[in-house]
Amino acid sequence: MAFPERVYTVEEVHKARELIEKGYRHRLRVKGSEEFRQKVREALKLIRTADYQDFFRTYIRLIVEIDGFSQLRNEEVAIWANKYTVAEPVDAASYFIHKAQQMKDYLEGKLYYDKGELNAIRKRIQFIENLRNKTRSQKIKQKCEELLKRWNETPFP
Repeated sequence: MAFPERVYTVEEVHKARELIEKGYRHRLRVKGSEEFRQKVREALKLIRTADYQDFFRTYIRLIVEIDGFSQLRNEEVAIWANKYTVAEPVDAASYFIHKAQQMKDYLEGKLYYDKGELNAIRKRIQFIENLRNKTRSQKIKQKCEELLKRWNETPFP
C-alpha cells in the first residue's frame, strides 16, 4: 500500500495513519536552491545526531523552499520554508521537529492550533535538549543553550 499523495480527506488521513502504525517512513526530499538544500542538509544532520530521524521521516516527506512564510502544509506532508528559517542549523532543525509534531497531531486528530501547539513547543524544546546532550560540538551545545534560554524566557502554559 502506497502512502497517499495528499492527506486531506478522512479516508486519506486514515490510510496515512494505518501505514505509519505499520512503520512507514518517508524518503525525505528537499526542493530548492543549492544553498537552501545545503542548509537543510545541515539541519537534518543535527536531527540524526539527536536521534530524531525516524520521528521526522515518519511525519514529513518533503521540504520546499519558498519566498513567503514558512509553514506546515498538512495535506502535502511537507514543510514550506524560506531561506531565513534554515539560515541557522540548530534553530532550523528544531523548527522541523516542531512541524513534524504538528503533523503527527494532525494525523492523530488532535487539535494543534490550541493545545497542540504546546505539544509541538514541548517537542521542540525536548529536541534541543537531546541535541545539546548528544552533540560533541561545543558550538552546537552553545547554540542549544541560547535557544533553551530563549524558550525558557517565553511564557507558555
